[in-house]
Amino acid sequence: MTKADLVEKIAKDAEITKAQADKAVNSFLEGITGALKSGDKVTFVGFGSFGVKERNARIGRNPQTGAEIKIPARKAVTFSVGKVLKEALQAPVKKEKKKK
Repeated sequence: MTKADLVEKIAKDAEITKAQADKAVNSFLEGITGALKSGDKVTFVGFGSFGVKERNARIGRNPQTGAEIKIPARKAVTFSVGKVLKEALQAPVKKEKKKK
């Protein structure tokens, strides 16, 4: 699913225009980004949690030459799956029969 697909689904489900849905999706994403940048954890009960984890600097290898390279410290986004989402993904999927 792309952002455009999500905007279309929200517009249809909420019975709003695509422009309004796009504005809502952008605001949602900016809110999550801002919270993560400030070091907060973002939790959606049942769905999951986004957080930020510090990665230490380390020495890696160039796979083509084998030369050592320094990989700098960085921050990485993490996601922990919530119980409801995890259970939904484990549920069997009902396949629809193709119509002739």
